[in-house]
Amino acid sequence: MTPGMLPGQPSQDGEPVFAAPWQAQAFAMAVSLHQRGLFTWTEWAEALARQISVAQAAGDADLGDTYYAHWLAALELLVARKGAGSADELARFHHAWGHAAQRTPHGQPIELQTRDFGSPSTS
Repeated sequence: MTPGMLPGQPSQDGEPVFAAPWQAQAFAMAVSLHQRGLFTWTEWAEALARQISVAQAAGDADLGDTYYAHWLAALELLVARKGAGSADELARFHHAWGHAAQRTPHGQPIELQTRDFGSPSTS
């Protein structure tokens, strides 16, 4: 394993890569929100470490395959804590992305549309 890589982390030519596009997007969102001053990198590192600790305490084997799920959960918590979005807004977008993914043919890019924000009972 290459130094600095997590066990189970996908790689290409010995370098870490994202396993799925959403992981790259979550990474980019965290970097962008940090650059815009929503949180410091120290705050980010603490939030991510806390999220990983919680997951490990709940049984996560820490094989590297869940790292970006923890990344996304930490990002959602920071966004809510900083008032940049509420838990309700995050849940609304989570539902919308899920709806968009269900209606998108395999292999096609998922595009969020207004209709994806309908209530769960009307989807």
